[in-house]
Amino acid sequence: MQGKLRLVGPFRQVLTMDNIPVKGPLSDDQLEITENAGILIHGDAIETVGLFTELKSLTPEVEQIEGDFVAMPGLVDVHTHLAWTGSRAKDYALRLSGTSYTDIARQGGGIWNTVTSTRKAGNETLTRLIVQRAERLLKMGITTVEIKSGYGLDVDSELKILEAIHKARDVSGADLVATCLAAHIKPKDFAGSPGEYLEYLVKELLPHVKSRSLSNRVDIYVDEGAFGVDDARYYLTEAKKLGFELVVHADQFSAGGSGLAVEMEAVSADHLEASSEKDIRKLAASRVFPVVLPGSSMGLGVGYAPARRLLDAGASLVIASDWNPGSAPMGNLLLQAAVLGAYEKLTIAETLSALTCRAAGALRVNDRGILKPGLLADFISFPCSDFREIVYYQGEMMPGMVWKKGRRRD
Repeated sequence: MQGKLRLVGPFRQVLTMDNIPVKGPLSDDQLEITENAGILIHGDAIETVGLFTELKSLTPEVEQIEGDFVAMPGLVDVHTHLAWTGSRAKDYALRLSGTSYTDIARQGGGIWNTVTSTRKAGNETLTRLIVQRAERLLKMGITTVEIKSGYGLDVDSELKILEAIHKARDVSGADLVATCLAAHIKPKDFAGSPGEYLEYLVKELLPHVKSRSLSNRVDIYVDEGAFGVDDARYYLTEAKKLGFELVVHADQFSAGGSGLAVEMEAVSADHLEASSEKDIRKLAASRVFPVVLPGSSMGLGVGYAPARRLLDAGASLVIASDWNPGSAPMGNLLLQAAVLGAYEKLTIAETLSALTCRAAGALRVNDRGILKPGLLADFISFPCSDFREIVYYQGEMMPGMVWKKGRRRD
């Protein structure tokens, strides 16, 4: 770390999100809150959090905060699909008219619609759109963003998307984490079976992704209209041999994917709207992070994932936006999390930890999500004096200020 000590504050409250257990239910009195606090920064990392008046004597470099603000770690969105072109407004209108998501896909809409558009886009266009969307999320307080490929579905197009994400990292104010989701669906222009398509990815794509350091994470969509458990097991096994971390789109419309995620020791199982009690128990007994995506439920008009039951069973819980052009076009993570919390009766602590410390664990970026010495100085502040108002306003109140690696970005 380079540079002088700098102090930011005072804040009416600072939520550090420290000492939060990885799994299980949480009460609000488990939150570590410092009143009238300052955040002392050394370079791009946290030096300490404490009383502003005491920390002020340690450095003349003070970024004075005027007014009432509550600070907390920057949010971490662990599941997005930001690399796309085109629109799926037609699909949305069809769903409102009663056509199911799977039927729209069978008719040529859905994911394939976006694939067709995205394949035509140049690398510069994709990079620009990724940066534009990531900057929008940064203004919403999301300082780390996972981005999946998956709208290319052939070797050249998937590499183009991953390269665009890689280039966007150099421009974006947020940290971007790439995931290879070439196993999104079997493309319509691939002549073989789903299993043969996955074999093609294993032989022709994944070695290039690994050798070019475009991603160290592989995801697969296990569900109706996508890939079955047996084919997915082969794919994940081969990806694991190549050194990839594993993620599974699981239990969105039918069960089976989360069990496979546990079996394969995946980092996370994402969606879980259709998870059974057996699935929930398996997840709770494992180290897999359950990631729920309320934006998808809102976009499709279906029930939410069983967040309350997951926590009560002893599992962890992470909430992500699933921002994509089809099922989750909104992208407002805080709004989605607050509404999910109201429906699932999540405490404020459970909701905020699912967006910060537990979310960082699900991306294996353990240098953030908590404000404590040595971790990244990624933090945000809200114009209020009580931390509960952050969730109370259900996404209406956005962060007033955003700091990324110790530097204010707004």
